[in-house]
Amino acid sequence: MRRTAALIVGGGPAGAAAAIRLARGGTRALLVERQAATDGLCGGFVSWRTIDRIAALGVDPDTLNRDRLTRVTIVAGGCEREAALPRPALGVSRRRLDTVLRDAARAAGAEIETGVTVRSIDGLTAQLAEGPDIAAGALFLASGKHDVRGLARPAAARGRDPTLGLRVRLAADPEMARALAGRIELHLFDRGYAGIALQEDGSANVCMAVHRSRLQAAGSPADLLDQLGRELPRLGERLARLAPGAPIDAIANVPYGWRQQGGSAGLFRLGDQAGVIPSLAGEGMGIALASGVAAAEAYLRGGPDAAAAWQRDFAARLARPMAVAGLVRRLAEGRWSAGALRWLPPGLIQVVALATRMTQ
Repeated sequence: MRRTAALIVGGGPAGAAAAIRLARGGTRALLVERQAATDGLCGGFVSWRTIDRIAALGVDPDTLNRDRLTRVTIVAGGCEREAALPRPALGVSRRRLDTVLRDAARAAGAEIETGVTVRSIDGLTAQLAEGPDIAAGALFLASGKHDVRGLARPAAARGRDPTLGLRVRLAADPEMARALAGRIELHLFDRGYAGIALQEDGSANVCMAVHRSRLQAAGSPADLLDQLGRELPRLGERLARLAPGAPIDAIANVPYGWRQQGGSAGLFRLGDQAGVIPSLAGEGMGIALASGVAAAEAYLRGGPDAAAAWQRDFAARLARPMAVAGLVRRLAEGRWSAGALRWLPPGLIQVVALATRMTQ
């Protein structure tokens, strides 16, 4: 069995942020990740506050994407509303974001091992699919939306009609680039929504949250995209650029609205393992980075025993943005969202954008 003072399970933004902060504080963490950086399911929107957090980690945000998103367009049925974002944001692929942050963690002194699959966790010991288990003085769980056996989030958090995440990538196209330049689009429909933004390479990330009942009624992910493209003309224009047979990434049972409100000594749950905010808020990456940095700082101050109090405090920080995002999500997914959108003043869109951000 191997031993380490601090073990980070997961090499996404939350895990990499924790590794950077721990290393700079004098703790050389071991980060294990099952695969090299790839395009994750969602998470391509980086808000203005998240840009600040990335800069505070010593990473130049322009290495992610020099272009900025300054406006949001919300589309429901035949109705459309547009507003300026409170401050510029950016779109970036998870492959690029994870690569840059892991490189920063290595440069800070963290040890990163890829190709390591954690089969289950028993206490503070990671049991691997291959190789010796790893026992840790403190364990930082940063496995994103994927649960690890032994620390899985409760099934009840999924709800009666669970949400699925779907993602497709639209290849770079001059016409699409002009249409989406400087903006993020949010398309609302019955029992779901889709966000679209340009990434650093000119391609567009289309990320959807859809209730299982809507997918089952359509038949398959491909059938659902075809159905939505016919129902929603603007979204259909975007999806028409999807190459035939293009992969559709999916993940089931996303527990939007769930927070880890209790804790135990030595275990720090980060990112989506700390709380899952509805993706239409665009704050998933912000929560990931904030949790990684805050948990590392709590460990540096108080060691493994600081975990329980930190988890409770972080859950309290998540309460307001997640409550607001949950309310907006319920409104957005209703059959009458188009009618409600007609009366939505642009100023209120900015208020919601600010209210769904993590506090500093």
